[in-house]
Amino acid sequence: MSDEPYDFEKEFQAVFIPKQKPPPQPTVSGEMGATVSCYPPLGQVTQLKSGIIDFIVLLEVEEKDANDPWEIVLWQSADGKDWVETDLSRMKDGSAPSSLQIAPAHKSRLYFSASLAVASALNFTLKFRNNSDKSWRWARDEQSIGDGTIIINAEKTSAKALTSFTDIVKNLNPDLTIARASSQCPGTELWVIEAPVNAANGEDSTRADYRLGVPWGGYLRWFALVRIWTPWLAPRHGKTEFGLDKDAIMVAFLSPQGKHLVLLGVSGVNDVITVFRHSESGEPSIHLRNDGENSTSGIVLAAIGDNFESALAAVMYHSRNVVYAAKQVNNELEVELEALRDGVKPEWMENWYDGLGYCTWNALGQDLTDEKVFKAVDTLAENNINVTSLIIDDNWQDIDYTHDSQFQRGWKSFEADPKTFPNGLKNTVQRIRSKHPNIQHIAVWHALLGYWGGIAPEGKLATTYKTVVVDREDAKRRNLPLGGPMTVIAKEDVDTFYDDFYKFLSDCGIDGVKTDAQFMIDTWESAKHRRELTNTYLDAWMISSLRHFSIKAISCMSQTPHILFYSQLPRNRPAVLVRNSDDFFPAIPKSHPWHIWTNAHNSLLTQHLNILPDWDMFQTVHEYSGFHAAARCVSGGPIYITDAPGHHNLDLIYQMTGPTPRGKTVIFRPSVLGRSIDQYAGYDDDAILKVGCYHGRAVTGTPIIGVFNISARPLTELIPLSRFSGVVPSLNYIVRAHSSGVVSPIVKPSSSSALIPVSLEVRGYDIFSAFPLSQFDSESIGRVYAGNLGLLGKMTGAAAITSSEFELLHNGRVLLDTRLKALGILGVYLSTLPQMTIEDDFLVTIQGQTIPPHTVSINQADKHVLEIDVERAWNEMGLKAGWSNEVEVKAYFTIEH
Repeated sequence: MSDEPYDFEKEFQAVFIPKQKPPPQPTVSGEMGATVSCYPPLGQVTQLKSGIIDFIVLLEVEEKDANDPWEIVLWQSADGKDWVETDLSRMKDGSAPSSLQIAPAHKSRLYFSASLAVASALNFTLKFRNNSDKSWRWARDEQSIGDGTIIINAEKTSAKALTSFTDIVKNLNPDLTIARASSQCPGTELWVIEAPVNAANGEDSTRADYRLGVPWGGYLRWFALVRIWTPWLAPRHGKTEFGLDKDAIMVAFLSPQGKHLVLLGVSGVNDVITVFRHSESGEPSIHLRNDGENSTSGIVLAAIGDNFESALAAVMYHSRNVVYAAKQVNNELEVELEALRDGVKPEWMENWYDGLGYCTWNALGQDLTDEKVFKAVDTLAENNINVTSLIIDDNWQDIDYTHDSQFQRGWKSFEADPKTFPNGLKNTVQRIRSKHPNIQHIAVWHALLGYWGGIAPEGKLATTYKTVVVDREDAKRRNLPLGGPMTVIAKEDVDTFYDDFYKFLSDCGIDGVKTDAQFMIDTWESAKHRRELTNTYLDAWMISSLRHFSIKAISCMSQTPHILFYSQLPRNRPAVLVRNSDDFFPAIPKSHPWHIWTNAHNSLLTQHLNILPDWDMFQTVHEYSGFHAAARCVSGGPIYITDAPGHHNLDLIYQMTGPTPRGKTVIFRPSVLGRSIDQYAGYDDDAILKVGCYHGRAVTGTPIIGVFNISARPLTELIPLSRFSGVVPSLNYIVRAHSSGVVSPIVKPSSSSALIPVSLEVRGYDIFSAFPLSQFDSESIGRVYAGNLGLLGKMTGAAAITSSEFELLHNGRVLLDTRLKALGILGVYLSTLPQMTIEDDFLVTIQGQTIPPHTVSINQADKHVLEIDVERAWNEMGLKAGWSNEVEVKAYFTIEH
């Protein structure tokens, strides 16, 4: 290493994060004065069907200027033709979108609209002024937002002709072999591309490069997931020029006609790594590395579709077939299945996936001791933070400290460090379990190869098991000197080593592991070591962890191409947690928006793996704590905190969790994983990050969007209800904002007024949930719309619902029969609630018993929301959990008198 001071924050900004634009400078009278937002949005590409499009513009002005004669003009060009103007008209209050957030008192919102017949691609921008005597103000100048683009998807036909791949990729490389394949995803077409590569030459891997061609001869946008560093993936975006600063495993292109081409490099087959680069002329190119002893081909899958998610699903589904076929040829699949049949026991997943976890890493630092762990869990208990899982992270092991660098140190023995854990690991675990029975699972950290530097050559492990020395490539990060030789367990003993180690942990009372530094096997230089040891380690870890700990394992730093496809893609085993991005860095402010951004985009791919994506731990007392908490709640993955002892935001923890009838604490994971819904919007495009997820059954479930301002300035957007994942166009919905509790008017997704205005300050976030409504007709009070809102006050409270059904009874009452996974305040939306009384029209039971009347009330934020305090009623009634982990609530309300 150089003696020059190393600044990781500076490198993180320079290498990991694209350069963001600063906030726009005031240009009119020394202040911004007014800003415009619209749908379809400026600066982005919107896919629509041809026909009449309603342009809606939100003008935010100072309250003192609200009565000025504002004018707004849409300036548009179709198919590159001359620009023309369309005047927008002021919308009446009743027809304008309703704000669900609390707006600043000094601001007023004015809405304008125009209907435009659009039959082809359209570029547009806006100009505005508040007096005909003044100059026009342009959105692109004042707000530094580029033109918006609308592309029209061609209408689908039942007799659609098959596309030739040469029509998609112009100047296609003739050295590639292209074959059509059957796609498992409706509305997509699929091809398999093979590129030849020679066998490895002794210890040296063989590499080959092939330019591909230009998608459609030109495109509007591209998106890639690159290897930002050996262990991790991260997104990259661009427009009409393609260029990658890192190798990519997936690349997508959007055509001017609204088609999506997704290219996926398949690795983990025949010892070949397949990634994408760019040629000197800016074409996507294929880069291959063959570690095998035979000449073979690298595989790229290509799919086109009318939307990105379908095209990506097509290549991911087929890649699983490719990996399965290779494993069957090598008899690997049967060996795995036999091992799993012999030892893996099914286990209830709630406590591990759905319990609140605590990790020692950022909380206690690297100088870990048993006393620090004891203090941390004691402090959690003192603050009534009821964690289910504890992860004892790095630095508990018995390590050889003769090396100055942590990343060159080796592991000596299974037992904990005798200096910092003087009574041994077993004693530590026993003390924690005896004092804190709520902590049901205790996991420990270790590296896949033992420790960062492998095995200590002079330690007990090195004398017990056969070892081999391997050479590592130099690290890209200058503060992590990972290069050079390391000692690892040899192929013959890897299975025994893992089995012995996990038996030791089990005997100590450990029932889970966080296995880190898995990328290290991808830093090995020798082709022989790579092909002989890589799968050996991956298989040994997977089988041993499932055999000893079932699903209670976290795979970390494992987003290498080989591991993604070989270990994480196949579905012949239970899913485990896999870290979804680089770390949470509490001390680097600019890393936090990037962390959420990266996870949301990585999840586009990892949602198709046989894993549960883990967005990493975070601290609840931090300037970005709410930002991180909201992201974890919509991620669909686990939530575990790493608070320093005594530094806890109890209100934030309350928003993420709830107590079960059995006294456990659970989180509220949506059943469909969260991921970015704007695949082609870049980090520096000043667009709100929208993370879409869903909970419940198809049609009757709850679409959810988390919104995050990852830019350097305040942002406002209009988000259509139709962008929420899983909405049904024919149903009626109401949308509720977590930040305010305000509920929208009843709308259909197909309505032009179904827009949600979203304004976020820097570091701002919110969560919007769309609830489908059941409807009933009453002669007494007219049509009644009803919806189950789940637990109020929780970021994803709808995910507390395990079942929900409305039913019209013969006696003129409507019954809501619902089950919840935790206690809390249940919210029920009733459109006619203002016409009803709690005393006369409602009866609520829990577990079949009528609850006290004072535990039912009207929500203060919205008069249409009934609150049922299930937790208070449960405690006052002295109810006990029966055989079920859930609580059953039945609410009867009268609609006929």
